[in-house]
Amino acid sequence: MNIRLRQDAIVRSLRRCGTSTISALAAEVGASRRTVLRDISALRDQGFVIHAEPGRGGGLQLDPQSVQTAPRLSVIEVFALLISVASMRAAGYLPFSKLADAGLAKIEKALPSDKVRDLRRFLDCLYVGELAPQVDLSTMGSMDPALLPAFETAFLQRLHLRFSYRDAKGETSRRYVEPQAMLILPPLWYLVAWDPARNDFRHFRMDRISKPVCVEGATFRRRNIVFQDGVRPVKQIRN
Repeated sequence: MNIRLRQDAIVRSLRRCGTSTISALAAEVGASRRTVLRDISALRDQGFVIHAEPGRGGGLQLDPQSVQTAPRLSVIEVFALLISVASMRAAGYLPFSKLADAGLAKIEKALPSDKVRDLRRFLDCLYVGELAPQVDLSTMGSMDPALLPAFETAFLQRLHLRFSYRDAKGETSRRYVEPQAMLILPPLWYLVAWDPARNDFRHFRMDRISKPVCVEGATFRRRNIVFQDGVRPVKQIRN
């Protein structure tokens, strides 16, 4: 269940039951207590009035008159908009760029401060450049919609990522990596990751990645990546 569906389910449950507990909500939506606590915080940021009564017989209560008042945009949704604009700009085609940038700035300002912090940390991992003309695009496919949500968690929490990867020959393998950056070379997108099994960096075409899963447990450190000439951080393009 993605973030939006899970939070919708929490609101429906609180409206239906009147009072619930973190444990009961976690069981209902199939998430951890920690995740549900983050969801409750996010729902409050969106304008929902949720009371917490401590002690036996207490729990969470949603004010029946409570409604959403803040724009319901997650970090990953704003990030998707920003990288779409960045990729179009890198490709040399971004009409009405000033209006697009102004609109995105307003959206970013509407986010709570902790979400803005997450967004900027996420953007620090994004780079844009130009694709070499000799790269074969005949086998380019679509990207798995689960990639960005999985990447958000992996990059922000420094979690290892496990996924299935189909190489240029069509052979599939299961990979376990430390995600370090996202690289956009329009029209191709790459995950740049440190591969512990090979003790080196690897570039994985994102249209060849499927079934991404964040691995809870040990975290990893950010590594210095040396990109080819012409590759720039997105934060430089935005400034």
